[in-house]
Amino acid sequence: MWVLYPPATRTHPEDVGEIDWVAIDKELKRKHVTLMLLWQEYQARYPKGIRYSRFCECYRSWKEKLDVWMRQTHKAGEKCFVDYAGMTVPFMINSNTGEMQEAQIFVATLGASNFTFCEATQSQQLSDWVQSHVHAFEFFGGVPEMLVPDNLKSGVHKSHRYEPDLNPTYQEMAMHYGVAVLPARAYTPKDKAKVENAVGQVERRILAPLRDRTFLSLQELNFAIRSLLNALNESAFQKLPGSRQSQFIEIEKPALKPLPLSRYPFAQWKKARAGVDYHVELEGHYYSVPFTFKQKELDIRYTTHTIEIFYKSKRIASHSRNIKRGHHTTQHEHMPKNHQAYAEWTPERIIGWAEKTGRATAELAKIIIKSRQHPQQGFRACLGILRFEKSYGKERLEAACQRALDIGARSYKSVESILKNNLDKTPLVKTEATTIIPTAHENVRGQHYFE
Repeated sequence: MWVLYPPATRTHPEDVGEIDWVAIDKELKRKHVTLMLLWQEYQARYPKGIRYSRFCECYRSWKEKLDVWMRQTHKAGEKCFVDYAGMTVPFMINSNTGEMQEAQIFVATLGASNFTFCEATQSQQLSDWVQSHVHAFEFFGGVPEMLVPDNLKSGVHKSHRYEPDLNPTYQEMAMHYGVAVLPARAYTPKDKAKVENAVGQVERRILAPLRDRTFLSLQELNFAIRSLLNALNESAFQKLPGSRQSQFIEIEKPALKPLPLSRYPFAQWKKARAGVDYHVELEGHYYSVPFTFKQKELDIRYTTHTIEIFYKSKRIASHSRNIKRGHHTTQHEHMPKNHQAYAEWTPERIIGWAEKTGRATAELAKIIIKSRQHPQQGFRACLGILRFEKSYGKERLEAACQRALDIGARSYKSVESILKNNLDKTPLVKTEATTIIPTAHENVRGQHYFE
């Protein structure tokens, strides 16, 4: 009986060794380090120590004693969690009127070290959202492998469990820094526990102490935030050795990818369809594309200085940005051959043709050309007016142009309407009474009075 089932041997404490679970947890945050590897290293030191299953069980038991946000194990340099705090901070936007605005608080925290960045912005709009990411990367001095945002509209156009639709500007910024974007799943708090804890820390230890202060500008608010942020990162953990700062310097910063040579230049994207005149509209201004792309759906990328137009990811046109509404920016090579011929004509040539019809027609042509920014637009309107001579005759066209001048009309459509409705044959009714000034009166002084 004793031969088949020998008594279990008692394991002595010196055979098991004392396991530093804090050190184990820290090692797990390094890239490619696993519990199996750490157990094998432990076994090399203590051959009679606990088996792998018991090793994992003890580690999980120790981990359960930590806060929820500390339980998650993230590899160094792998993930950065980003979101906005629920609290806002008022700051003055107009010192003359005392008008105040609520600042939004952007928060970013690294997964392995919990090293945190935050700043105040005017809004949660796309420009502020992207700019805050740039500032966070510069604060960290490097770039993680992945960004984990909540499903904020500025970053994610449409949330989806498997393939969320990212804002193109946000995606472009991520590509510039070589970072992947992995939005948190909707209704899955575990995905964003890190940033939710960081937000809570920021609200309690930074925003709450500032609640009674009045800030005269966003810059002043951010200066106050930065000093408290440094204190937050340098404060010691309650249940782990070290601080966010020390963990960041020791394990996280060496794992971050270097910053690119240049900062991301903020650019926005929109879709537009080129009109029949091969121009696309952006904020009231019209930009040309090669005429072969008319009526096609295009992508516009624009900054404060430039505009680029793409068709199926291939750039087909670029222009300097122009903010004048209702005007056109047209490149000669984008025009069809017949339109290029229009561009080679001169105002004198068009007005010379109009003079053959009559004085009023020539005068109207001068006014139309002068009122347009781009000559081609004026030329085409004038040529359209001159073509009416074939349908209505020279006399009627001259009369229609005279009526257009009298009523202040300055377009092709006005002349067309006059001719179609036979208004050129109807005398123009004067709506204002004519005042006759007498030349001879006892109270009127003649020119000899002033000699």
